[in-house]
Amino acid sequence: MKKIMAVYDIEPLYADRFADFINRKGTIPFQVVAFSSILLLKDYASDHQIDLLLISSSVDRRDREGIAAKQTIVLSDGEAALSSQPFPVVYKYQSSDRIIRDVMSYYGQDVSDPFYSSAKGGSVLGIYSPVNRCLKTSFALTLGQLLAQDNKVLYVNLEDCSGMSRIMGEVYSRDLSDMLYFYHQGSYNWARLSSVVYTWGGLDYIPPARYPEDLCQIDAEGLAVFLLEMAQSSPYNMIVADLGQMGRKAAEVLEVCEKVYMPVKDDFISKAKIEEFEDYLEVSGRSDIKEKIHKIKLPYHSDLKGGQSYAEQLLWGELGDYVRAMLGSQQKEE
Repeated sequence: MKKIMAVYDIEPLYADRFADFINRKGTIPFQVVAFSSILLLKDYASDHQIDLLLISSSVDRRDREGIAAKQTIVLSDGEAALSSQPFPVVYKYQSSDRIIRDVMSYYGQDVSDPFYSSAKGGSVLGIYSPVNRCLKTSFALTLGQLLAQDNKVLYVNLEDCSGMSRIMGEVYSRDLSDMLYFYHQGSYNWARLSSVVYTWGGLDYIPPARYPEDLCQIDAEGLAVFLLEMAQSSPYNMIVADLGQMGRKAAEVLEVCEKVYMPVKDDFISKAKIEEFEDYLEVSGRSDIKEKIHKIKLPYHSDLKGGQSYAEQLLWGELGDYVRAMLGSQQKEE
């Protein structure tokens, strides 16, 4: 059963639109109910358990405190004195995605259930190649967007230096470093995951670790378990893991992947790197990984501009056509 998030604001359309956005997105385990009247909210609270209440800072403090809710977060319009609020405060005039991140950051500090209540157990798709400059990340972002049209997909970049902030045109307040910290501390949960998720086009993603050293603090086995736990305890059907140059440690991560897409190139050096990696899988007793590797030769695409428009450029360019055809062919085979 989903938890109840009640939203009340003095602007009726604000609460309705926010509730509609969250309910359609479906990536946090709340049924969001909007209210246009404080009296209606109080009547509802008398008969229903409210797990999380988002309420306008313009509402009288005594009215807020009189509504039974497990946790209350104030929606501020920027005019109320934040220091005077007895509850956590979130600025309401920002994107809905950012409001979700801020709200889940507060909620995740107290949530007792580490697992998403309706999770069915998702899968991990690995994007990896020992070959450099092979369009790996462009492919991963295109694949993630297309899969997200019919599934709940989360993209995770595990490269040391991804350039993601410049690609997306975003400045991140939270990222994979925070998730790894929560995981190490044993305080990982679905709410904390939601607090670091950004959206690009139609694809949800976790910004890469801000420092390469943060990725070094977790070994390959721990990283594999971390990805698998995210897939199995979150609302996402698929985790698209874009692996960096992890060396031979990549094999342990690839073991938990349902499929592995490996961009390849035809030149002598690239072929030699692929063969050496395959030899390593054999001698290390991981030859089974070879069976789930799908080698792909990606079409060249010219330099594209970053930012939000980059999503559209990937989808409707040669690479998008290639990935659509690839997925269509796989569906026929299945």
